[in-house]
Amino acid sequence: MRTLILGTALALATVTGALANGPSGGQATTYAYDGSFEDATFAVENAIIGKGLVIDYVSHTGDMLNRTGVDVGSGATIFEAADIYLFCSAVLSRKVMEADPMNIAHCPYGIFVTEADGEVAVGYRNLPEGPMQEVEALLDEIARAATGM
Repeated sequence: MRTLILGTALALATVTGALANGPSGGQATTYAYDGSFEDATFAVENAIIGKGLVIDYVSHTGDMLNRTGVDVGSGATIFEAADIYLFCSAVLSRKVMEADPMNIAHCPYGIFVTEADGEVAVGYRNLPEGPMQEVEALLDEIARAATGM
């Protein structure tokens, strides 16, 4: 449940403008995707697998938000679609947790795909300075690969 809440918060930040395009010091980094949501999710899956990583879970956050809006008293559509791909890297996870065991708080890692107002984006949560920057570099490589950068 916490993963869904965090994913929802990240996804909501995309729409509210709290995110920057390209690498930034903000809450998350996003890149515009020139194509459909379905093509973007396929590209993200391929980019993650292409790094030799296994997708542990796909959170369909957009579906959840659309399904539960009325239940929580909201008629607002936040996303037409939003998915978060969760995965880990055994090599990087071991490295960053040996540096600081509390880096477990950032695992699993996630790449999100959103569609809002007809615009598709691929992004990830920015991580703290220090050892986690190596993980953030991996996330950036995956997001860039998925968006054709």
